Amino acid sequence: MNSNSISRLFGRFASHAFPPFFQRIVNRVYVRIFRIDLSEFAPIDSYPMLNALFTRALQKPRAIDSSATVLISPSDSMITAQGAIANDTALQIKGMSYSPNELLGIDKSAPNQASLERFSFINLYLSPSDYHRYHAPCDMEILEARYFGGELLPVNLPSLNKNQNLFVRNERVVLVAKMLESNDVDSGRADSGRQDSKSQNTKSADKLLYFVAVGALNVGQMIFHFEPRIKTNATPNAKQIYRYDAPIRIRKGEELGHFQMGSTIVLIAPLSKLTTELGQKVRFGEKIADI
Repeated sequence: MNSNSISRLFGRFASHAFPPFFQRIVNRVYVRIFRIDLSEFAPIDSYPMLNALFTRALQKPRAIDSSATVLISPSDSMITAQGAIANDTALQIKGMSYSPNELLGIDKSAPNQASLERFSFINLYLSPSDYHRYHAPCDMEILEARYFGGELLPVNLPSLNKNQNLFVRNERVVLVAKMLESNDVDSGRADSGRQDSKSQNTKSADKLLYFVAVGALNVGQMIFHFEPRIKTNATPNAKQIYRYDAPIRIRKGEELGHFQMGSTIVLIAPLSKLTTELGQKVRFGEKIADI
């Protein structure tokens, strides 16, 4: 049985509401095994299924830096690799490189295609114990959403050290966004924004940000609130691109969606300074870079 099938089976288990007495046992065992701190969340017995516990919402708002020149962490996670992109090379972990253009689905031969040579990358690993919702790292306009079907290999440290091109091989969703200088952002999601249009290869490169949600073993779904057409862990090797005539505006810190289990987020953008260290644990809302 491959990792995709295992993930679908686990997703069914996690989405099943067992009788309350048994569900309480399942929840308590999970919290104990992964040492989950629920001090910011609803009580353990309030979750009717394991998936509700995975995707738990914050009950206490987080403070975030509202400065337009600061990039915040989109999730509770650990920095597993970061640095500058050079010669179409980024790291999934020290000693393991991959092509960021391939990760993002960029055709370098396309006319007017922006180069990533002045961009940096930050890899954020979400463990099974982490808060699984992800948020906008800055004020931004989403121009495209790209879905790539693929494998669902684990994205923990042993797997990152073992599997070449793991992020490229795994299922992923790539958001292509424009970073906004103003905080005056309309967070509404107008239906008129969900219309396909011709490719916008002439986008200003110095304002682009790529938000990549990478699937993993036991990730049943990757959910994006603004785009219900994205259906993950369904069709291997699928490729779908959604382009928006009216960009979808998202305020910094606004919830984008969630993983149904732990995984990884890769941020790729022209950043002036990285402010975190390898192995550092970060929380959603904390500063991770200067734009």
